[in-house]
Amino acid sequence: MADEAHPRTLLSPHGEPPAYFTFPSLTALRLPHATTTRHCPGVASFAEPISPAHPRAPFREDAVATLAAAGLDLSRVAYARQVHGAEAARAPAGGGFAGLVDVITTVERAVPLAVFTADCLAILLYDPGVPALAAAHVGWRGTARGAAQTAVRAVESLGGRASRVHAAISPSIGPCCYEVDEPVMLQFAKAYPGRWEAWATPARPNHIMLDLWGANAALLEEAGMDPARIENPRLCTACHPDLFFSYRKGHRGRLVTLAALP
Repeated sequence: MADEAHPRTLLSPHGEPPAYFTFPSLTALRLPHATTTRHCPGVASFAEPISPAHPRAPFREDAVATLAAAGLDLSRVAYARQVHGAEAARAPAGGGFAGLVDVITTVERAVPLAVFTADCLAILLYDPGVPALAAAHVGWRGTARGAAQTAVRAVESLGGRASRVHAAISPSIGPCCYEVDEPVMLQFAKAYPGRWEAWATPARPNHIMLDLWGANAALLEEAGMDPARIENPRLCTACHPDLFFSYRKGHRGRLVTLAALP
């Protein structure tokens, strides 16, 4: 059901589309985790938003067995109503609704942290020395607002060290497909003057192709991480509609990236 996250590894060993991907660096650390594909059953769609007043985990029963194979217990999953910001919250003990935030953290064993995407980045951060875990939802707004840096600081607040943290960036929209306009460019120019141009390639007038992968890898490094500990398979959701949902491609479904402390 699973496959390692690599651009050349798009089918399971049996020739069928995988239900989820895993990351070699996190697998080597024995961290239970997964990023689902569109072939994973039981992950809710955008038509079923998380209600802060009456939250419930956005998984159907058929997701439970599939993700249990990755070592993830969905009966204890922690999740949030993602708001494209840069706020962090600690996962409730035993899992549950963490609030209106885009970064969730935990030091509790076997509580999966879940981030939902359909072009945005999901970033997992793991410090095995504490151990401590964070999961961040990062789109262009989150990048401009510093969500990746917040995630590193959140792990540090739990006793972690940035230089010891391992990170993995989920399949998400790449600079090959992510065209943005002047308002987005102005937000990046304001947030990262003199630096944001490194993440931009000119497109048509008043538009650029934005590299959120490169931007967030650079921001994680600036927050103190070792670049050798940042894994990014550079799998573009818009380039692989056979595997992933992509908001830019008009899909309403979404992917979920999860991890839990062993």
